[in-house]
Amino acid sequence: MQKNQPQHIRAWCMYDWANSAYSLTITSAIFPTYFLIIAFASSGKDSIDFLFWKNIPATVLYAYTYSFSALLIAVINPLVGSLSDATGKQKLFMRIFCYIGVICCFLLYFSTPANITFAILVFIVSSVAYSCSIVFCNSFLPIIATPDRYESISAQGFALGYIGGVLMLALNLAMIQAPHFFGFGAHAIADRLPARISFVLVGIWWLIFAEYAFYYLPNNASETTKKPNSTTHTGLLWRGYGELIQAGKGLLQIVRLRTFLWAFFFYNMGLQTVMGLATLFGQGELKLPQTALITTILILQLVGAAGALFFGYLSKKIGNIRTLQVCTLLWIGICIYAYTVTTANQFYILAMCVGWAMGGIQALSRASYTKLLPEGKHNTASYFSFYDTIDKVGTVLGTFLYALIQAFTGSMRYSLLVFTVFFLIGTIGLEVLRLDMRKKQA
Repeated sequence: MQKNQPQHIRAWCMYDWANSAYSLTITSAIFPTYFLIIAFASSGKDSIDFLFWKNIPATVLYAYTYSFSALLIAVINPLVGSLSDATGKQKLFMRIFCYIGVICCFLLYFSTPANITFAILVFIVSSVAYSCSIVFCNSFLPIIATPDRYESISAQGFALGYIGGVLMLALNLAMIQAPHFFGFGAHAIADRLPARISFVLVGIWWLIFAEYAFYYLPNNASETTKKPNSTTHTGLLWRGYGELIQAGKGLLQIVRLRTFLWAFFFYNMGLQTVMGLATLFGQGELKLPQTALITTILILQLVGAAGALFFGYLSKKIGNIRTLQVCTLLWIGICIYAYTVTTANQFYILAMCVGWAMGGIQALSRASYTKLLPEGKHNTASYFSFYDTIDKVGTVLGTFLYALIQAFTGSMRYSLLVFTVFFLIGTIGLEVLRLDMRKKQA
């Protein structure tokens, strides 16, 4: 298959446009706040009873839920990625998990104060489906593009995703902030109908634009004709994990990849935790109103699009590893500054810094990993499942540690200081990798 085809690149970037509506509206902006609202409505206080837990703070419960979903993803993603390589049906798996995520968006409409458990379960399943579909999307990059285009195409995908997510979020926010303009009556507003409908709109957006990507992306991108050794479901499952183990062994034998993944694990642990729980910090620690939090999210995404493109350009000038180091050092400054934030204006400044650094580090991490993969291999889904597993294991540890520190200290600020250490370790790891690459080139 010929690479760098415009229709394939557009389709690949369009899936970022499609699924970013989920990550922004449900993971980052509206659902976390909506969850705290319905949790308060169900108990009349900031803490609730959940299963065997008594009087657990709603913010802590959400953080644990976020952490558990990441743990589940870390277990499931390797299997489905390896299965797609073993069966040669990469795009089919991507489509299946996309549809599961869309259905979950529709089911979130039924989340109310009376069924907190249902809301948590649907959120977990939607997170798993979203993440699994991203694995297959990422694995198309080395199939449709040549290495010299990885950084620019990855940056384009993230930038398009940020813009698409903002457009969907803007519509949802307009509906939530001005419900009367959209024809909602007092009873509908009391039932929080605008927020619940926003979840449905995310599902529709995700579905429509994903179909464009599915239409133009090539079939069987893994180009494998391997067949499972066993026709039983059990045999297929074990073969999937076998594919993962083989991919992991092969990757970890490559010194540069091993060093990069070590650095990625630590700095990404801090990155995903801070990004995933940012709105909870603003609401729980600073007591900011929902309008301020939403403004922050919009700032973060718009600046993130510019940041992805800027750091993609910078990587061409100074190299992708050096540029990643600039990003991790910026994140250290962000965590230290966040510890001192006390006002809405300071929080807006923080959001601009987070957005700028976020756009760069995510796009460059994906491109750098792709560049370091062994050439001529076709089990790309297994490789990116391995990458995503490291991502999610770090997220599990990071969010759990974040919630644990808050539970013991009563403040989220101390967690931010701890994460500066993880960014520093990641920076050192990248420096080791950069020196090794320079030594090999000498």
